[in-house]
Amino acid sequence: MNDKYPPIVDGKSVYDLDSQKYLKMWQGPQHPGVTGNMSLELDISGDQIIKCNTHVGYLHRGFEKLMERRRYINCFPIVCRICVPEPDTNEYLFAAATEELLGVEIPERAKWLRTLDLELSRLASFFMWIGGQSGAFGSGTVAQWSIAYRDYVLDLFEELTGARIYHMYMIPGGVRGGLPEGWIQHAEKVLDGASKLLDEIYYVTFHNSVFKSRAKGLGIITPDLIDRFGVVGPNVRGSGIARDLRKDSPYLVYDQLDFNIETETAGDTYARTLVRWKEMHQSISLIRQIIMLMPKSGPLYTTLPNVLHLKVPAGETYVKAESTRGEYGYYMVSDGSEFPRKVTVRGPSYSHGMALLEHLAVGVNIADTHGLMISLHTYPPEIER
Repeated sequence: MNDKYPPIVDGKSVYDLDSQKYLKMWQGPQHPGVTGNMSLELDISGDQIIKCNTHVGYLHRGFEKLMERRRYINCFPIVCRICVPEPDTNEYLFAAATEELLGVEIPERAKWLRTLDLELSRLASFFMWIGGQSGAFGSGTVAQWSIAYRDYVLDLFEELTGARIYHMYMIPGGVRGGLPEGWIQHAEKVLDGASKLLDEIYYVTFHNSVFKSRAKGLGIITPDLIDRFGVVGPNVRGSGIARDLRKDSPYLVYDQLDFNIETETAGDTYARTLVRWKEMHQSISLIRQIIMLMPKSGPLYTTLPNVLHLKVPAGETYVKAESTRGEYGYYMVSDGSEFPRKVTVRGPSYSHGMALLEHLAVGVNIADTHGLMISLHTYPPEIER
């Protein structure tokens, strides 16, 4: 409990839900962007939360079941939509799981291009997130800056893949194409602007007394909660634990890139925001390294049989990657037919946006509910999939 704001009803402190001396209110399921279509059922005493129940069920997309009725190549338009702000992680994992069951090794150049695609996706996702985090505490300026600049990153995706949101660039066997002429020069210009904007965001956000007073001490994730609630990604790194699949279980070409795991120790909303801000700079650095080191020629994909009638050998596999929210995994089962027998998606939002949020919300002022929720970086389609 947070003793800073003891729950008060009619001048008396109330924690006992059986007494019925509390009020019930709902937050959502309006679509505030970062947190999507989900609702919080809040029991409040005064202006303090004493119980929180999360409610999903407003999407009903059924991604996993849909994939059982589609050929492998037809699943790509589906997996992209499991996480709209960062679809490329789903593309990569579905392709990687399919390739592992097929026993296919993709070309070296394709590995570099996939890594480039993933880091661009991280940067775009974080630009959306940091705008939401700042906006939750009343800083509309940062929200307008970051959401607007995200469009410049989407311009790069449009040139590279032909699409701005759902790219479907990473296909089984490799990628759909190389870098178009002039793309690197355009990317360098966008990255320079992103670095400058992040410096501006730092001063407007982390030097802001309102943000500091509201974010510090809010939603502290203590070390004992990490494994208990399956906490991963920046949420765990904000509590001082250096876990990152790009280092711990390297995939693609991450073992050839120079970067450190960014951590903070306070475990609160402020620390998680700072970790993600650092990781945005980290993604810029990684993109620059990839552009400099990647092969400029070579095959882009391994030739496969007709993908419209691709039969994947019977078997099962689990592949994982580090998304902006932490470990993202795909468990895929094949029965040897043209259709996946089973695909189960492990999205970080399932643990962060439900059990962990319900635990951390107790004792929080209702005005800070949205700020807490966004600090955990939740995308509801990963929950109701």
